[in-house]
Amino acid sequence: MITLYTAATPNGHKVSIALEELGLDYKVKSLDLGSGVQKQEDFLAINPNGRIPAIVDHDSAEGGDFAVFESGAILIYLAEKAQKLFGTTARERSVITQWLMFQMGGVGPMMGQASVFVRYAPEKIPYAIERYKNESRRLFEVVERRLASVPYLGGDEYSIADIATFPWIRAHSWAELDVSGLTHMSDWLTRIAARPAVQRGLEVPLKITASDDESQKRVEVARKILV
Repeated sequence: MITLYTAATPNGHKVSIALEELGLDYKVKSLDLGSGVQKQEDFLAINPNGRIPAIVDHDSAEGGDFAVFESGAILIYLAEKAQKLFGTTARERSVITQWLMFQMGGVGPMMGQASVFVRYAPEKIPYAIERYKNESRRLFEVVERRLASVPYLGGDEYSIADIATFPWIRAHSWAELDVSGLTHMSDWLTRIAARPAVQRGLEVPLKITASDDESQKRVEVARKILV
């Protein structure tokens, strides 16, 4: 059994999707990020960085509980545990890891900053908005070129690289990002969104609605977290 500490964010959805795809048994601890629970000592013992997601594997290979933080590290740990979605050769694993790091170091941070300045910042800063929106678009074009030659980011097979990147790119409209003309990326999004395990993973810990009230709540929570 694995305990997943999470919230309804792209990084949180990476891990819930992976757990569903890999068929691993898990239970969910949903954290109210607006309350600051992620900064309390009991959670910091699991994730010193005070962020979600994090997991505790209660049946680790070496025995006993084992905590893992950082979403990319969690995906690698889970894929290795289940022996799925991480290639079968050293070269395949390297390619998948490269695209996983591309998401961790590029797509996630740039889209996250775009969202901050578009949605959450108390004042509009045009330079910051354009900088992060433009960089996000550039990264989308990298993805588009990759998917023009292979069906998935890691190559011919669906992998944790796709699982890491999908929850972020699917949220492009939240940061008002331009995805026009990116037909291969759009097809990739549609194919992944149709996977039953992905649909289940996106419901963990709860479904985000598009209502005005819910959007405002997300903005208020995000601002509290950023302070």
